[in-house]
Amino acid sequence: MNLADMLTFADIGQLTTIASHYQCECKRNSKHELIQSILVTLNRREFIGQQIRCLSVDDLRFLNAILFDSRSYFNVEELIAIIRQTSFQIVEGERSKDLPKIPSPREVIARFKSSGWLFNGMTQHTRYLFQVPEDLKERFRKELGSYVKSTIHFTEEPAVYREEQGLVAEDLVFFLRFVQQQEIEMNQEGTMYRRTQQQIMESFHITEALLSKGGWRFGYGRTFTAYPSRLALIYDYSFHMNYIEEMGHRLKITNMGLERLEQGKSEGMVQIFRYWLRLYKQPIPNLSSIVYWIGQCACEWITISSLQEALGWLIKPYYYDTSQSIMEQRVLQMMMHLGLVRIGNTEEGTVVKMTVWGNRMVEKCTLHAKDDELDLRIDKV
Repeated sequence: MNLADMLTFADIGQLTTIASHYQCECKRNSKHELIQSILVTLNRREFIGQQIRCLSVDDLRFLNAILFDSRSYFNVEELIAIIRQTSFQIVEGERSKDLPKIPSPREVIARFKSSGWLFNGMTQHTRYLFQVPEDLKERFRKELGSYVKSTIHFTEEPAVYREEQGLVAEDLVFFLRFVQQQEIEMNQEGTMYRRTQQQIMESFHITEALLSKGGWRFGYGRTFTAYPSRLALIYDYSFHMNYIEEMGHRLKITNMGLERLEQGKSEGMVQIFRYWLRLYKQPIPNLSSIVYWIGQCACEWITISSLQEALGWLIKPYYYDTSQSIMEQRVLQMMMHLGLVRIGNTEEGTVVKMTVWGNRMVEKCTLHAKDDELDLRIDKV
């Protein structure tokens, strides 16, 4: 439902609040004049862009989250959860008295309602739920895109760049074939021995360094604590798809894994990409929108430093992972492994560009992607 329709169904109380918020000059007792005045104000070409540039960073994160949420309606508890998730500040009650007070989630909801960006449902079943007008969503997304692109620095194509399109799917087949042909023993922690990991990666197109002792690794998958990032993704995906099973201290291929090998073709990259989005969603809740904005920004070669400046405010640090390390190692590095981006180096630093396939997949799999489309049955990490 679009803005004009929602204004028509709104009561005169909310219309008056919206009109007062934007200082509209009209008769407050005329619903028709209120609606027309609000529409004229909100439909001005530059108005939404101006509003976005006046929002706080927390409000921008909240707006970004609901723009990429597949739900048509939200209840109050869901909106409160989103607001708390998108605020990187310390929660109320834990801040110093010298610091400014953080608005409560209900205050944020009330402000978005008075702005005409959130409306209650129109039916008996949805009147206590909230929704965003569809046409406003499109305008917000367009203007938010202009906002994030404003600091992007385009650069020349590097002399040499790295691209791995389709290779993770081929290496998945190599991994299954290795498990089929070898007796793989697991250690007391239930992980493959380092020598076995090395042997597996020697058969891969892409080799990673084995993990060194010490440090921390958790949150990005079931076996992320034990294996390098790309190998962990391949292992976790295979386990999730029931291609392999852990029997005691041995790793074996399943009947489904054998069927996968007998098909004689690589795994679909779309399915692996969707699995990655779901797997990394725990530490990076807004990963889908971050990947989407990378796709919008990196249509040509750009510097990663300018991309970090444009999107860093969307990335919440995760324990010892900073916003920058999440962007470079957890997002861009994995996007390269998945064939979504190319990464190279120039005199201006590290640069990145989306692949043609990457642009197609990002548009298809991130914009309003529903959880069931991204494979909900993810093993707990």
